Amino acid sequence: MNSPFRTKTVEQSIRDTEEPEHALRKSLSAWDLTVFGVGVIIGTGIFVLTGIAARNNAGPATALAFVAAGIVCALAALCYAEFASTVPVAGSAYTFSYASIGELPAWIIGWDLVLEFALGTAVVAVGWSGYVRHLMDTNLGWTLPTSLSGPDAGGHFDLLAFLLVLVLTWILVVGTKLSARITAVVVAIKVTVVLLVIIAGLFFIKSDNYSPFIPPAQPQAEGVSGWHSPLVQLLFGYEPTNFGVMGIFTAASLIFFAFIGFDVVATAAEETKNPQRDMPRGILGSLLICTVLYVAVTLVVTGMQKYSEMSPTAPLAEAFKSVNQPFFSGAISLGASVGLITVCMILLLGQTRVFFAMSRDGLLPRVFSVTHPKYRTPYRATVLLGVVIAVVAGFTSLEKLAELVNIGTLFAFVVVALGVIILRKTRPDLHRAFRTPWVPVVPILSIAASFWLMLNLPAETWLRFGIWMVVGVIVYFAYGRQHSRLGQVGADAKY
Repeated sequence: MNSPFRTKTVEQSIRDTEEPEHALRKSLSAWDLTVFGVGVIIGTGIFVLTGIAARNNAGPATALAFVAAGIVCALAALCYAEFASTVPVAGSAYTFSYASIGELPAWIIGWDLVLEFALGTAVVAVGWSGYVRHLMDTNLGWTLPTSLSGPDAGGHFDLLAFLLVLVLTWILVVGTKLSARITAVVVAIKVTVVLLVIIAGLFFIKSDNYSPFIPPAQPQAEGVSGWHSPLVQLLFGYEPTNFGVMGIFTAASLIFFAFIGFDVVATAAEETKNPQRDMPRGILGSLLICTVLYVAVTLVVTGMQKYSEMSPTAPLAEAFKSVNQPFFSGAISLGASVGLITVCMILLLGQTRVFFAMSRDGLLPRVFSVTHPKYRTPYRATVLLGVVIAVVAGFTSLEKLAELVNIGTLFAFVVVALGVIILRKTRPDLHRAFRTPWVPVVPILSIAASFWLMLNLPAETWLRFGIWMVVGVIVYFAYGRQHSRLGQVGADAKY
């Protein structure tokens, strides 16, 4: 029990959920989880990052980049579904790693998820702000002062993103079921907007915009968006490019952000009425629905407007504006601005649940694992993280945040896939309501595909991620290891 690789059994994890002071309310169904998944997956990736990827990296072939990213996510989703139905405890990949690989790897992945969900929330808040400003400018004639429009608009502070995160923090404190009801309404609006883009956009497609479908490869300049890690050149011996076949993978590593969401669904396992049955349905169902919609939207939008002219901030709305359809442009801006709210809220929910789980295990101060006496939500962690993320969203640009979120998510996928293989070997006796097919082939493919997309991210992203991980290891040995409940003996451990 003194080893940093000590594991916390599934039985211990489940017993933790029964402590009244640290228990979450079980109120979510399979429908709620699917809505959560669709609500968080359809967001900044399709409404914002599509324009960046098409313009800088892949052109019309961005649709193939969505397919590539979707395949990577599908492999990981099969692993997540097994874990979420076997270990129905808050914390997602953190909890799964604790039960299979050990405490230090679990801490590292939890520390990674704190970064992923926090910055993911900030990315979406900034994307939402851009769509709201576009809606205000185009349809209402209102213009925010540049200084309050955020770094992406040449300002210093993004007031709208900051206020959005604070409001959503309050909603999450009041209760998860309220969040689910709000999400259901907003998801209906968002899916309607996506279908509007697909159906209405079909009438404005110009075949010339698809030529060439895969633009000729162009050398990448160091420091620009999509610059590969030197690891790619070292390991595979080719010069990184924008466009061309390899540009598709560069785009996939960026728009991969569009798919994060099903892993957030896994963080709500402890608040699900029947997690063994409903978690796999919510995870796999939401991913399938969104992949189909993503590919369809991308094909329509790149057919409406030449990829080189696409907007990096509001591509869907600007595509309709380019064909003189201001009504559709305004409707899309309105739908996107409403729809991105749920993405932000669910990412924030995932962040607080991982933080809550780590605190309940003693790896972070236990004060943050106390739930509200009335709402049964981790209100202390929610308020703390909400304020911090609001400040980050106010001062940071969108693209740099998205790249850092992607590498954190992909790293989590690698660890979860590895955990499935290990837990199959160490605990074959566990009841698994859902079993990942073809183990270990599928987990190994998931690890390889995730690592490949990680290699296609910028070198500076690897550097920032490495620094964050080093800080996390220091915090673990300075605080977490000594305060871990698993490492304690006697009444405090309650095991």
